[in-house]
Amino acid sequence: MRVRLSVLAGAAALSGVLSFALLAAAIATDFWYIIDTERLERNGPGARDARGAANRSQPEPMSSHSGLWRTCWAKNRCAPLMNPFRQENVTVSDSSRQLLTMHGTFVILLPLSLILMVFGGMTGFLSFLLRAYLLLLLTGTLFLFGALVTLAGISIYIAYSAAAFRAALCLLEERALLDQVDIRFGWSLALGWISFFAELLTGAAFLAAARLLSLRREQERAI
Repeated sequence: MRVRLSVLAGAAALSGVLSFALLAAAIATDFWYIIDTERLERNGPGARDARGAANRSQPEPMSSHSGLWRTCWAKNRCAPLMNPFRQENVTVSDSSRQLLTMHGTFVILLPLSLILMVFGGMTGFLSFLLRAYLLLLLTGTLFLFGALVTLAGISIYIAYSAAAFRAALCLLEERALLDQVDIRFGWSLALGWISFFAELLTGAAFLAAARLLSLRREQERAI
């Protein structure tokens, strides 16, 4: 029983640290959403002059990659996204206000999940140290709740990206240009997904440890 409990403790610690590190990296990086216009710039009318030779005065690349807080272009030029918590004196359309609301929601949920993991790490250390059943149960529940918070934040971000794409599509006059633009989610979002699954694993490990400890106490009482 001690070996199995120690294995669960190690698994919970490893997956918990991994989940925290990956989610922190995802929040801090700017590769959640990537717009690659290389094909459009290569095949566009400005790419060649009248003689068919390559044009030397190429415009700056329009490709961009976005995070939760800002959008970046070539040469490390970045601009912060509109603050979703300061809308009182700004006149925006209903669709833009909805986007700001969604933005404000996921920038709260994802850091909140980090905070929950910090508290879960502290209670988890004490629960294994003291062999406290209720504390193990509480920690497992806390990590599972944090995983749901992470899932909600990622899901809202995906819905936000889809809504922003539809809004941009309505403003675009030449929609055929989109065929030459590669739009995709980036590796920052992938880190968020891996963190979510690691957080689930951490919660399951704590709940399994609580179950093992409960069975052990029942066996001791039966003797």
